[in-house]
Amino acid sequence: MKKIIESRKLLGVDKDATLKDLKSIYRNFMKDWHPDKIQDNEVAKVEAEEKSKAFIEAYHLLVSIAPETHAQQLEQYMLTMNASRLLDFQYKGQTLEIGFSDGSRYEYFGVPKSIYNKFINSATPDRFARRHIYHSFVYRKVNKALEN
Repeated sequence: MKKIIESRKLLGVDKDATLKDLKSIYRNFMKDWHPDKIQDNEVAKVEAEEKSKAFIEAYHLLVSIAPETHAQQLEQYMLTMNASRLLDFQYKGQTLEIGFSDGSRYEYFGVPKSIYNKFINSATPDRFARRHIYHSFVYRKVNKALEN
């Protein structure tokens, strides 16, 4: 959640920002801070590159967790959650990343340590995740499923 809050703060948006809002803010920022616009001053160019990278990362994160994005990907998400087995997972700073047998990987934000402990100690982690994780936390797709 910290990553999401920091991204919103950097872009100056609240949690109700639409994809259209995010796109407009992103484009306006890049008009002013794109590194290719700076030719004479190497220090300013490096600063612009760093700001641009941070801004792009924040923009992509917020787009990936937006309700409109989730609505567009809901069918694939439900298919993955219901038909693919959980293969592996990593937990770091309340972010749980889960890999599935179809090649998809999803990050779940704000997962408390207590839920993670119950998840790893569960006799049926797939079932536990379906009941307590998949639809309870903000998530985003980290990579595309493997194409068959």
